[in-house]
Amino acid sequence: MENDTIRIGTRGSPLALWQANWIKSCLLNVNDDLAVELVTIKTSGDKIQDVSLAKIGGKGLFTKEIEEALIKQTIDIAVHSMKDVPAKLPRGLNISVITEREDPRDALISKNGVKLADLPEGAKIGTGSLRRQTQLLNYRPDFKIMPLRGNLETRLDKLESEGLDAIILAAAGLKRLGMADRICEHIDPDIMLPGIGQGAVGIELRLFDTFAMMMTMPLDHELTHTALLAERAFLLKLEGGCQVPIAGHATIADETLTLKGMVGSLDGKQNLRAEKSGPAQEAERIGKALGKEILRMGADKILKEVYEQ
Repeated sequence: MENDTIRIGTRGSPLALWQANWIKSCLLNVNDDLAVELVTIKTSGDKIQDVSLAKIGGKGLFTKEIEEALIKQTIDIAVHSMKDVPAKLPRGLNISVITEREDPRDALISKNGVKLADLPEGAKIGTGSLRRQTQLLNYRPDFKIMPLRGNLETRLDKLESEGLDAIILAAAGLKRLGMADRICEHIDPDIMLPGIGQGAVGIELRLFDTFAMMMTMPLDHELTHTALLAERAFLLKLEGGCQVPIAGHATIADETLTLKGMVGSLDGKQNLRAEKSGPAQEAERIGKALGKEILRMGADKILKEVYEQ
């Protein structure tokens, strides 16, 4: 790396490119002498579009090739949606910077603006997320969950082309791409707890790259970073490396962190929820403690069944 250049590794989807370009503009705002280049990398998750994530390896599919480029030093930083980042990172890499979180909630996009509670009996809802599936079926066992893959625009198109009544997407992605008007309802977290890291963008670095660290550190948002330390510690305790039905969301108020967690069975019949609070500076301890508690409640059995399918 030349000392005045940062090469950003990113996926090629419209949302990923929006996020990478946004990070680029933030870096240039901090240091206008910097040269910033985008390097687009096709990941396994982008190449395999016709199989559910759970069947082909889950989260790491959207980060593996980008992390390999980081290790080989063909890029200097990687920009990720934090909900795509596995709890365990490759040796020598670290998520050093997490930017301020956008709306973490899930969004309903339906035909004719129908709300979740008012969807017809047996409504077909598109989602590729086991976390969303378990919570939807817990809320309304009559729903028919239909597999949904592809980038955001592709999934929106499938609402019409595949005869679905509704689809569920992350509100943050829709807002970032200027599609907030497509949202019919922000789903209450009491019905659908958000995914770990949902709405947050992270920057992954090589551990000892002091120049990249110095350039990116001004972009870090302390409250978001602290919240994600708790969420990711919870995920790590559950060994949720795959695409599994785990949810977790931390909020911070008056230096107190509250973490809510959920593990559910794929049929929605079991929906284990728990929460823990404590000083924000103990974020990782709170995450681990909540993981232990939800495992004691029976999450280990649920997750074992999911992994065996």
